Amino acid sequence: MITFFEDGIVTLQKVTLIGAANIDIQGFPFDKLIYRDSNPGRVRVCPGGVSRNIAENLSRMGVDTELVSAVGKGANGRFILDSCRQSGIGCSNVLVVPDMESSTYMAIMDREGDMALALSDMSISGRITVEYLKSIREVIEASAVIEVDPCLSAEVVAYVLEEYCDIPVFIDPVSIGKAKKIKNLLGKIDTLKLNRLEAEYLSDSRISTNDDLFRVSSYFLNAGVHNLFITLGKDGVYYTNREQSGTIVPPETEIINATGAGDAFMAGVIYGTLAGYGMVRTAEFATAVAIAALSSQDTVNSSTTIAMIERIIKERF
Repeated sequence: MITFFEDGIVTLQKVTLIGAANIDIQGFPFDKLIYRDSNPGRVRVCPGGVSRNIAENLSRMGVDTELVSAVGKGANGRFILDSCRQSGIGCSNVLVVPDMESSTYMAIMDREGDMALALSDMSISGRITVEYLKSIREVIEASAVIEVDPCLSAEVVAYVLEEYCDIPVFIDPVSIGKAKKIKNLLGKIDTLKLNRLEAEYLSDSRISTNDDLFRVSSYFLNAGVHNLFITLGKDGVYYTNREQSGTIVPPETEIINATGAGDAFMAGVIYGTLAGYGMVRTAEFATAVAIAALSSQDTVNSSTTIAMIERIIKERF
């Protein structure tokens, strides 16, 4: 049941997000990057991680969220948990691991705010096991939507997709390396978000033309994916299901930090599903959430609200 209000929705349905919660360390150069040299700039530290980022965006839009993740017992872990609580994210099912460091993502950005190079230490994600998920089965079963992050082991990803096939599962593989974990499980995925390279890898096809895009999207639908979103950079996003398809090209947007845009987009897709939006409206809404993220120095725009997203849609689409 979803109750609508003028400034957004309050939902009695919960979204459970299973995956990474990180410390993000981001470096922004003052000038053009010079590789193999020390570049003057500024460094920001903020909470991150795909599932945590999606959860925060959803929480700021009024959605009930529960994060299933793992953090270390030290200062970074406390920082992540404190930020989750302040953002309204449920985190009673986040494991606190005393003998490991929290996940860390370290990125060097270019002058345009896009990632030039990054390194991630996600070792602690291995503590999220099938056995642990079985121990919180009642929490997961109470979900209207499940998001699972392929940073987790292939065994865990497969378990979620196979065990909770009666609940819509949403996945954004984030990279080709992680996409390998879902290549043989596409038929279990309700909603899949990919970039061009990930779509090409999973379908074993190149995307150079609109005909290629249609052919590749048909591959995923025939494999059993219900809803598909393929982000195409400056060319926008292609959306499709059995009923409708199309492309939304967003207006030119100043990029301050692109790190969390993909996660924001996925949050918009989940929100659109909960709100009962059609594919066009969902793609438009998700793109607007991504635009909000691009305009923030942090991975998640702390100013995100439904009113803000609707204003972006009205002004830019």
